[in-house]
Amino acid sequence: MSLSAHAHAPELTLRDIREAHERIRPFVHRTPVLTSSALDTLTGARLYFKCENLQKAGAFKARGAHNAVFALSEEEARRGVVTHSSGNHGAAVALAARSRGIPAFVVMPSTAAEVKKRAVARYGAQVTLCEPTLESREGTAARITTETGAHFVHPYNDLRVIAGQGTSALELLEDVPELEAILCPVGGGGQLSGIAIAAKGIAPAIRVIGAEPAAADDAARSFRAGRIIPAGNPHTIADGLRSSLGELTFPLIRAHVDDIAIASEAAIIGAMRLVWEIMKIVIEPSAAVPVAVLLDRVLPLTDRRVGVILSGGNVDLDRLPF
Repeated sequence: MSLSAHAHAPELTLRDIREAHERIRPFVHRTPVLTSSALDTLTGARLYFKCENLQKAGAFKARGAHNAVFALSEEEARRGVVTHSSGNHGAAVALAARSRGIPAFVVMPSTAAEVKKRAVARYGAQVTLCEPTLESREGTAARITTETGAHFVHPYNDLRVIAGQGTSALELLEDVPELEAILCPVGGGGQLSGIAIAAKGIAPAIRVIGAEPAAADDAARSFRAGRIIPAGNPHTIADGLRSSLGELTFPLIRAHVDDIAIASEAAIIGAMRLVWEIMKIVIEPSAAVPVAVLLDRVLPLTDRRVGVILSGGNVDLDRLPF
């Protein structure tokens, strides 16, 4: 696995993802796969939900963060780790750092959900708030990295992180080996990249499809244009999906992903509520996006066996959209 942050053709393999799975196994949950006959009827497909909303720190991010933190050498890890995050990645890095016994410094936008700010602090990280722009997040994280000597762990544009995120697909395909497609939310693309590499490595014929809010559809537009189109500062309830694709994730998605579908804000909110009501589990808006795509029946998946990544369950209960 090439770990250069500037690689033009990043190399990441099924073997790398299997190694990541072994590395993080003691520190993360093997999350359950749930089914719902009611949602099968509503979508016309046979759905298998990989419940990363029940993961440590409440989201799939625990996988990539633990792989990145525990893959560091003793010298690299000695001064701790720093990252920027709207919430889930920051909490995951804080937890992984605590598991390894090293400091964590997390930069968060001032507008981040209070539940996510509390979670990052609860795991022992030093939290620094910044303006709600990517430039401010990156600049503040760079300053802290210089001041502390901590190792920067990018939220998604890091092959160690991507490999860790792909481990959920290993588990899903072990539990449901006959899957014909997997739907996964896409923001910065770390999870979608890792899942696509793992799934195609195991079952080359499987379709891997990203799901994105229409209000933040830069990944879909980039995928079709063949170049990265920055997200800007999109306004969507799916706060975990506001990032632009990275220079590592974009070519991996182009190489391994079959399509990216979009869903409206109303459909995302409706899908989130439906999962709460029918499945009796808490998912956040970002996790509802693939469910919204399926409910809209915009993809040719009727009667197909489809894996759905429920990416997280960190919700500000004082600001529910329904």
